[in-house]
Amino acid sequence: MVNFRQSSFRRILISKILLLSVPVLLIGEFVGYKKARSSLIEIASQNLTESASLKGESIVDTIDALKSNLFIASQTTVLQAGNPQLVEEFVTQLAKELPRQVKCIKLTNADRSKIVVGNCSKSKKFKNFSFSQNKVQIEPILSSQSKENDLAKQPSKLELKLSSPVYNPSGKLRYTLSMQSQLLHDRIRDNPGFLTGSTVVIAENGVILAHPIFQRVGTNISEHADAKKLQKIVKNAISGRTESSDLFFEKEGEQLLAGYTAINSPVDNGDKKWVILAVTSVDKALYGLREIKILLFVLTIGLIGATLLASLYVARYLARPVEQLRDYALNLHSRDTSSVVPHDFNIREFNQLAQALDQMVERLKAWAEELESAWKDAKTANQSKTHFLATTSHELRNPLNVIINSIRLVRDDLCDDREEEKEFLKRADETAIHLLGIINDLLDISRIEAGKLSVAIKPIDLRTVISEVINLQSLNIRQSGLQLNIPELTEQIPVNADTAKLKQVLINVIGNATKFTEAGTITITTEIQHHSGKSWVTVAVKDTGIGIDTEQQQKLFRPFVMVDGSTTRKYNGTGLGLAISRNLIELMGGSITLESPGINQGTTVKITLPLIDSENKFTVSNQIDSVNDNGKVPTATIQGKSI
Repeated sequence: MVNFRQSSFRRILISKILLLSVPVLLIGEFVGYKKARSSLIEIASQNLTESASLKGESIVDTIDALKSNLFIASQTTVLQAGNPQLVEEFVTQLAKELPRQVKCIKLTNADRSKIVVGNCSKSKKFKNFSFSQNKVQIEPILSSQSKENDLAKQPSKLELKLSSPVYNPSGKLRYTLSMQSQLLHDRIRDNPGFLTGSTVVIAENGVILAHPIFQRVGTNISEHADAKKLQKIVKNAISGRTESSDLFFEKEGEQLLAGYTAINSPVDNGDKKWVILAVTSVDKALYGLREIKILLFVLTIGLIGATLLASLYVARYLARPVEQLRDYALNLHSRDTSSVVPHDFNIREFNQLAQALDQMVERLKAWAEELESAWKDAKTANQSKTHFLATTSHELRNPLNVIINSIRLVRDDLCDDREEEKEFLKRADETAIHLLGIINDLLDISRIEAGKLSVAIKPIDLRTVISEVINLQSLNIRQSGLQLNIPELTEQIPVNADTAKLKQVLINVIGNATKFTEAGTITITTEIQHHSGKSWVTVAVKDTGIGIDTEQQQKLFRPFVMVDGSTTRKYNGTGLGLAISRNLIELMGGSITLESPGINQGTTVKITLPLIDSENKFTVSNQIDSVNDNGKVPTATIQGKSI
């Protein structure tokens, strides 16, 4: 009996789709927003840390340059001689030529009680130093705090006073040459994407030496908000740990982000540190987040709307056939009973359908499906067996016939002499080895499909493998009337590979080139390339043989496929060689490709393996010479020549 309190198929489908998709969508949008925010913070932190490092380097370089200029000026003979007129001219000219960081310069007498010459105001008093070893003395200027009565942000300025002694020729202190410099010239930029940050310089004892708010210059960080975080920053910077930190540097509670580094203090001769901070507000660091919020909001609304429309469409698309089947089942007695019978579900439409169906119809349907499935499986298995037998029976039958006939001729004493018997036995032996190779190929393919084929990789010299393969194949190539061009390999080619398996691949590739080339040349080259940060060696085997259509080339790496894209018998072989070779090379971390311009235009097979020495930054293409050495078989030491 139909229960009308059950939900319809359409309603259940729509509710399930929305119930599953909308929460997932909202969670995804939230995670995306958090990820975007953390990414922007991370990028800003990296930029600020790099900016702080650059600012610190700039401060150190500028101070070193100023010290050098001041020291050189103090050692001039004009100042040491003490001629008043020449001294005044020299200092005046020096003030014009000094860098723009120097605000003023002056020359005072030995006890600094009187200014001999200079352009510094009288209010700029210099601290008395006790000079030793002609060293330049430096002190920071902390008087800027008295010039500003507001908290407006200005470009950060680090003001320093540098003094150097001037001695007369007898070694007695004559003058003190001093200058006042301003090192930082930060520009206040309103561009929210500009993340070099404002500069703050803090001494190791916590005294602020430079700050965009002048009133804070000369104060200690312990006097300001968020002092603990500032002290932690100073401690981390001095200990060499570079991190980013959120801090509340202003009383209004504005959240700031800082990158920092430490430099040796020029005042304390490197015994202490200065901490350089690049500071910006978190709002500037997250300048793109507002657009991301808007985009995510619009995207969320759009996706929810699209999900709703898709749910309605899918519900109608799926429910309409069900309703039609229900109507059909209710009138089953007047229609053909061979149609598909659906199963029973806990929704109204399917319950109505289930009431009109007979249990026998369900059983017959199940049996029919089982029989059909079994018939399809049997048909597929029979086709696979037929295909396998068609591709391998010829290659297996012919060698067996040769072996059987050769042995029977010897057994029945039908040979003329002992030499003929040996000839038949030799033929049987060679054919048996060939048959063993076919069986090994079939076993390799089965192991590959089962995922059980393995290689024993170790460092080897590729030159040795190429040499051994050429030694094995050169006689066969020469007997086929072909010319073999080989590379001159003078340097080691270290690779990680399985020697036996790699030799098997090269023999197969060169053997194919010989088999499918009736006349012409076979050229072997090596090339070292660098890409993706690694070094690779490519061994190319190029022939002038029958070639292959470009549309058929990819089929050659399939089992049982020969050169013309089918299981042809014009050329011997099972068509397993390239399929096995590709799997072996891939197990060694390399690749194998085949290229051919077209039919009767030759073929090039390239085997690429990674070099062990990936730091090698040069590219070598071994060129070959076509020199005929009258059929001489090359030895293990290969020189560039032709055979």
